[in-house]
Amino acid sequence: MIAVAESPRIGFVSLGCPKNLVDSERILTQLRAEGYQIVPSYEEAELVIVNTCGFIDEAVAESLDAVGEAIDANGRVLVTGCLGQREDEIRARHPRVLGVTGAHAYEAVMAQVHQYLPAPHDPFLDLLPPQGVKLTPRHYAYLKISEGCNHRCSFCIIPQMRGDLVSRPIGEVIDEAQRLVESGVRELLVVSQDTSAYGVDLKYRPDIHGGRVLETRLTTLARELGRLPAWTRLHYVYPYPHVDELVPLMAEGLILPYLDIPLQHASERILKAMKRPAASEKVLARIRAWREICPEITLRSTFIIGFPGETEEDFDRLLDFIQEARLDRVGAFAYSPVEGAPANELRGAVPEGIKQERLARFMEIQAQISRDKLAAQVGRRLTALVDEVQADRLIARGPGDAPEVDGHVIVEGGWEDIDRGDFIEVEVTGYDEHDLFAEPV
Repeated sequence: MIAVAESPRIGFVSLGCPKNLVDSERILTQLRAEGYQIVPSYEEAELVIVNTCGFIDEAVAESLDAVGEAIDANGRVLVTGCLGQREDEIRARHPRVLGVTGAHAYEAVMAQVHQYLPAPHDPFLDLLPPQGVKLTPRHYAYLKISEGCNHRCSFCIIPQMRGDLVSRPIGEVIDEAQRLVESGVRELLVVSQDTSAYGVDLKYRPDIHGGRVLETRLTTLARELGRLPAWTRLHYVYPYPHVDELVPLMAEGLILPYLDIPLQHASERILKAMKRPAASEKVLARIRAWREICPEITLRSTFIIGFPGETEEDFDRLLDFIQEARLDRVGAFAYSPVEGAPANELRGAVPEGIKQERLARFMEIQAQISRDKLAAQVGRRLTALVDEVQADRLIARGPGDAPEVDGHVIVEGGWEDIDRGDFIEVEVTGYDEHDLFAEPV
């Protein structure tokens, strides 16, 4: 009888945005492919990997705290991710870490794992599912289509941490999407640092997939993903002109009528200081055009309040913009300096009290817009994807609801024949501050 050695046990902590989550999934997939066992506690692990975020000060603090917790509880810790670009800072705070690697450094991470916890050699071991290891629920998954970013926004250090734009070949992305759908995924969430720039670095190079020649460009990818039996939702779409080409695909029902566009501000003066496109009037005109083509479209955006140099006039311009644009989903945060960002050198720092007062005013206006938008949904029929089945109700999401950042569709009643990941037809009957309430059709 051949004795099978126990698999080496690794604990994993994943922090940060969905793009970081995809990095974690790739590392975990490789670990599982090589026979490592992923365990849920520090006590069981022989080695712990912490995938960090380093975008803003709060994320840096959370990452450093997580590394410290892992060291205190386990003692054998590897650090990777965005904060890994600042190795000196990590080692100054936690000199006991075994190794540090940067963002999307899969091979470097595995090399360190092999150094400190050698891979098992077991010819009978076959633990890897075809879709890889996922950290999301089975019915949805993030699909990362590129790394890095070519923009140099003054408040951002992502290019310093993740480098310039590197797009994945379109055939490779479609193959991954097909494997995910075949494994039970019902919603593909397309992410990258700048989704609409997909293919720019490759000059939209043609790729052969399924006997057809496809250009490496977002419109082509969206159309191909729309052929799969799953929802496709686009995130982090920088408002390039060719984004207009996506809206007809939404009207056709190929992809979800949902655009997540990080606009950041509306004052042209502040946008220029941010090194962002400064044409809010054109944005309003495009929003009107998108809604004419696809009345069901849901628009999400994020804004920075209190950027250096922001005056009351600049802020009023932003308030005017959101009242005219009437976006469906909005996130906002008070500006916080990020170490290494050029914006730190700008004059006119806004006092914290004023930033918080402006943020409160902004969110009060947007809250009323959101209530109006939700109220307009009452009486409408829609398809919803079930996230959770509870004893007396379903927690689902409609086409306008991305997981983790948007609201839910709550359907009351007991459900014996519905499972997580099922699509259901409902009619909206009510709403609260964030969610819709519905009953089955």
